[in-house]
Amino acid sequence: MNQEIILIKNGELALKGLNRSTFEVALVKNLRRAIAPFGKFDIQKSQSTVFIFPKEDSIDLDEVCNRVSKVFGLAAFSRALMVEKDMDAIKSATVDYFKEALQNAKTFKVESKRADKTFSKKSPEISAEVGEHLLQNFPHLTVDVHNPDVLVYVEIRDFGAYIHSQQLPGAGGMPVGTGGKCAILISGGIDSPVAAYMMAKRGIKLTAIHFASPPYTSERAEQKVATLIQKVSEYAGRIEMLVVPFTHIQEEIRQNCPEDLFTLIMRRFMMRVSCKLAKERDLGALITGESVGQVASQTIPAITCTEAVCDLPVFRPLIGMNKEEIIRISRKIDTFKTSIEPYEDCCTVFTPKHPRTRPKVEQLEKAEEALPVEELVKEAVEGTKLHHFF
Repeated sequence: MNQEIILIKNGELALKGLNRSTFEVALVKNLRRAIAPFGKFDIQKSQSTVFIFPKEDSIDLDEVCNRVSKVFGLAAFSRALMVEKDMDAIKSATVDYFKEALQNAKTFKVESKRADKTFSKKSPEISAEVGEHLLQNFPHLTVDVHNPDVLVYVEIRDFGAYIHSQQLPGAGGMPVGTGGKCAILISGGIDSPVAAYMMAKRGIKLTAIHFASPPYTSERAEQKVATLIQKVSEYAGRIEMLVVPFTHIQEEIRQNCPEDLFTLIMRRFMMRVSCKLAKERDLGALITGESVGQVASQTIPAITCTEAVCDLPVFRPLIGMNKEEIIRISRKIDTFKTSIEPYEDCCTVFTPKHPRTRPKVEQLEKAEEALPVEELVKEAVEGTKLHHFF
């Protein structure tokens, strides 16, 4: 019966009461999709724990664990050896499973949990008996209950007994898809991929909207954004990428509007187009990577002016964060190096030398009177192309 598996402990899902099963179903579905490339698995859930059973000997559990660590909704996980619920089997398996670790250690501790109350021995008895057996087989060891070199866990559950070491932290958050669907406006910078990651962590299923301005922006710039989305998708699951043609709008703004308002008018068009695309796809809100005061277009008056044209909620998960905090997360999710590659996005192509930092909505509306706003928005929406990612 001995088989190495992965044990997963639910996070916030344990607090969901009567809705808990809905979240657990979503979690298992996301896990299946995430680990499918590595082989065939049987996934079961019981007693606030998800069990992943490999069905092929060739499966690399290190790779599977790395992928599991990026699935939102998990508090912790561990590789474990599943054995019969028999003390002799448990003691023998513990010696074999921890042989290398215990040979190189000086101290250890055994902790036990008896979730199956029909098992004849209680948790303290299990710990004592397994600990005594380990001391007999590794006489150089001593017990340290406070700071052991090796921590041995024994869990008695529905399907069997499970032996494992210290649990690894999961990604936390809620299963993607349980919090609704939103559009993330994503550029090639540092901020928007982090904003996407943070909203996916709250269970949001994402659709990415990217604005491209060829020939002012290159295919390499678009590929850079695609790479960023693929990295975020390791956490957020499958993401659709919508690429909006933005060249004509930007050229019209440059030819007909005051230079100090270029960026703000451009952002207002982005919000208009994104709202229409979101509504067509039944997305409930927009997400941006804005942070107050980080650049001239992200002052409170500027944010007020850009949001004025949008009739959907706009989520800004980075709004109170500084650049160092954002970069720290970008390094964690492996988007930072890609984000700083030197390929310009449409936001930097027509940046004014002296952008207005305290604009008023009336000023922008007056400037936009020189533009065929509805026609330009319709043209951009109709020209949008769809790409699919993981």
